[in-house]
Amino acid sequence: MAEVDPSEVALLRLVAQRLAGPGEPDAAAAVRWLLAAQAQDLRGALLSTALRSPADGASSEAPDDPAAARPASGPAGARLDGARLDGARLDGARSAPDLGGVRAALASGALVRSWPLRSTLHLVAAEDLGWLLAISTERQLRGAASRRAGLGIDEALVERARGVVVDALAGGRRLAREEVLALWEEAGVLGDGPDGGDGGGDGGGTSSGTGRVPQRGYHLLWTLSQTGITCWGPLLPDRAGAGTSDEQALVLLDEWVPAPRRLEREEALGELARRYLASHGPASLADLVRWSGLTVREARAGLALARPHLEALVCDGTEMLLDPATPERLARCRDDARRTLLLPGFDEMVLGYADRSATVPAEHAAAVVPGGNGVFLGTVVTGGRAVATWRRTGRRTGPPVVATPFDGGDDGLAPAVAAEVARLGAALPA
Repeated sequence: MAEVDPSEVALLRLVAQRLAGPGEPDAAAAVRWLLAAQAQDLRGALLSTALRSPADGASSEAPDDPAAARPASGPAGARLDGARLDGARLDGARSAPDLGGVRAALASGALVRSWPLRSTLHLVAAEDLGWLLAISTERQLRGAASRRAGLGIDEALVERARGVVVDALAGGRRLAREEVLALWEEAGVLGDGPDGGDGGGDGGGTSSGTGRVPQRGYHLLWTLSQTGITCWGPLLPDRAGAGTSDEQALVLLDEWVPAPRRLEREEALGELARRYLASHGPASLADLVRWSGLTVREARAGLALARPHLEALVCDGTEMLLDPATPERLARCRDDARRTLLLPGFDEMVLGYADRSATVPAEHAAAVVPGGNGVFLGTVVTGGRAVATWRRTGRRTGPPVVATPFDGGDDGLAPAVAAEVARLGAALPA
């Protein structure tokens, strides 16, 4: 079994995640390859996806039929191959990321956003959401039971909330979050009103000035999506009506995704393990457990099914698995993998692992998550390693981005950052 050092692991992960070398042909393919991409910061998730599909020239016009842009159900989206290396550009001259292609994938229904893993919002290919929820829903609901009780939510209230939403969305209708909350408020679901209660107990039972129990609405949105009733679909129009906003519409899942893939549980565990390790590897069992939210026992069962399709190596005494094509990809685009990248705060290159030290040096981890509050800053990655954080300045004049190197110095980083900012242009999150 080959042994590699952490710096090689970081470069291998860059090409596995399609941040170096040839990207995926479009936004839906990029997310389908990753299986799921963390997306609580939607604008950052749009950029993360676009970075992995740099050749995406998709029109922002959506087809009339949301199902038309989706691949047929089946395992084809989970391929492990290196066939598209032939003839691909490997000189590092990537085009600017196209957020329009990601928006179009959301508009067409090829991509959706929900809470399929760890009760955290992710972008997923539409056909994969159902079986991912089937793996996790029972555990997630069980883990949220005390929070539900603290918010005064019981099964009767969930059913009332579900009824209001299904009636409002049936027939292909779409609603903004605040429109859903307003309907629930009118129906007394959020606190004040007929049978709405006052939240009771601790954990946020005091009504706000709007008559809403704080966080009850959010938790009901999560519950309905977690149980497969709804999901976040297309982006809503902006206020001027000239384009799209950065807010998604809520839709009924069974209408928006009429032909989901259906997997038996054992098959689903193997599929999850195989696709995560292929797209994120080299990664360990611990990484798989942390990313997926599976128990160790479930992760081991999935890994046993996935292992014949993967290759193993060792880093610092830990076994890691990866797509067998990944080392060849890196060999053909090593210079591209060493270039400077600006990654959004919640990018999978950082968030996709239990042990992030291959990319983010342990001594600088606190700089990426200042205060340990769970909010990740954007990172500047050079040679596969994070060397700085970055943020938008918000200024009308001067550099639009400021980078803060971990060591306090510059070491010639500024020109590379400026070049990447110019490439990313308007795609940079605010």
